[in-house]
Amino acid sequence: MEVRIGVRHSARELSFESSQKPEEVTEAVARALAEDDGVLRLSDEKGRLYLIPAEGIAYVEVGPQETRRIGFVS
Repeated sequence: MEVRIGVRHSARELSFESSQKPEEVTEAVARALAEDDGVLRLSDEKGRLYLIPAEGIAYVEVGPQETRRIGFVS
């Protein structure tokens, strides 16, 4: 599934494919935001770990896994 995280005071967003379930991601976000010095910990499909301070999170978007398209699309 695709995860997009907006970072405060930054024009760019963090976007990656994760093998975690949507419920796991939303629970991790809620836990991080509930703590005073919370840190959001998520991993992608390649095993990379992302650590984002909760105070810097502007938004989190959890979407379906993006299918790879083959050929030309118009």
